[in-house]
Amino acid sequence: MATVATTSYNAISFADRIRVAFADFKAARALRAKYAATVRELSDLSDRDLSDLGISRYDIHYLAREHVYGA
Repeated sequence: MATVATTSYNAISFADRIRVAFADFKAARALRAKYAATVRELSDLSDRDLSDLGISRYDIHYLAREHVYGA
């Protein structure tokens, strides 16, 4: 008895790969803009305002990264 094994796969065209890469780039750029805006807004606060929120200037970049990227 003979068996035939076939392998099928979904080929992604080069144009689709470019579209996906561009979409990923746009998403990463949007996240970076949100991160920069968060850092800018927190940096513009006075030391007293930051203290009222329980934030030190040292923590601004960490908190912005956590807020935007969830890391």
